[in-house]
Amino acid sequence: LAYSCFKQLMVRMNLNFPHGGLMDNHFANMRSLIQILDGELFDHMHQNGDYSHFYFSYRWFLLDFKRELEYDDVFRVWEAIWAAFHCTSDHFTHFIALALVEHYRDIILDNNMDFTDIIKFFNEMAERHDGRKILSSARQLVQRLQNLIDS
Repeated sequence: LAYSCFKQLMVRMNLNFPHGGLMDNHFANMRSLIQILDGELFDHMHQNGDYSHFYFSYRWFLLDFKRELEYDDVFRVWEAIWAAFHCTSDHFTHFIALALVEHYRDIILDNNMDFTDIIKFFNEMAERHDGRKILSSARQLVQRLQNLIDS
């Protein structure tokens, strides 16, 4: 069972590496999501050195947030990602990434952060994020998008 789980993880994660081409899709999806769900923050990102390319989130997607969260929270987030893949959406990782950005949106805006600032900020925040709050926020973002689609 452990081998089978690991094999499936590697199949999914393989596409995140340069030869897989999925990373550019992650960045494009993040751009679209933030533009739709938080236009003010998107405009700020676009105007302050244009970091709307979301390169600062590369490590998040490459490692499924492993370096962003404390050890126990990593497993909680991975379980949510894997469950969402089969139950709701195979794009739940985008909502977790967006939740990370949204969780600190006021800090980003109040400090007028540019690309360098945001990379430094998230590097310093590694393993300090509250996994439960981030997951809750990610679920709320999924619901907000669903409400927009339904209306």
